[in-house]
Amino acid sequence: MTIRIISGYLKGKKINYIRNSSTRPLKDSVKENIFNILMHSNNIKTRLNKSKVFDLYSGVGSFGIECISRGAEKVTFVEQNNLAFKALRENLLNLSIIDKTTIYYDKIEKVLEKKFVQKFNIFFLDPPFQDCKFINNLILIKKKNLFASNHFVIIHREKGKIDNLSKIINIFDIKEYGRSKIIFGNFN
Repeated sequence: MTIRIISGYLKGKKINYIRNSSTRPLKDSVKENIFNILMHSNNIKTRLNKSKVFDLYSGVGSFGIECISRGAEKVTFVEQNNLAFKALRENLLNLSIIDKTTIYYDKIEKVLEKKFVQKFNIFFLDPPFQDCKFINNLILIKKKNLFASNHFVIIHREKGKIDNLSKIINIFDIKEYGRSKIIFGNFN
């Protein structure tokens, strides 16, 4: 099965993805709405062009690949599912963009223990809907000060989920699309 890149210099190119119980692709309609907000919201001062993106729970990479297509300088992907990681790596190679990426096949907690020299402008977290460990990952990102002064965080959750994020990020927008809830904020 395949999905397509929506916009940018890779527009229309295919991304392979897998279907299994531990991963789910970000729907094109949700992805398109996220990028419309990124491009046009007055609340977001960071621009995608030349940004450094941290794509946690990457899956096959559709969000990060879309960022590269639209001008992001570098995307760091983290995925721990073997099948999703293989599809991610294959997608990056097939699109000839692996040089614009860093990819980790590991648990996010282990990756966040590493020493990062760069600061990130965009954080995208798309954990499994039942997963609440992502909150600890946000706390660690904040504690390690991995964010640039001009940054924002995007979190994809299930519409009914209530997560206590107010002590970690300033939420400036929440959008709902079907089962999906997209939270936009920045570290406070």
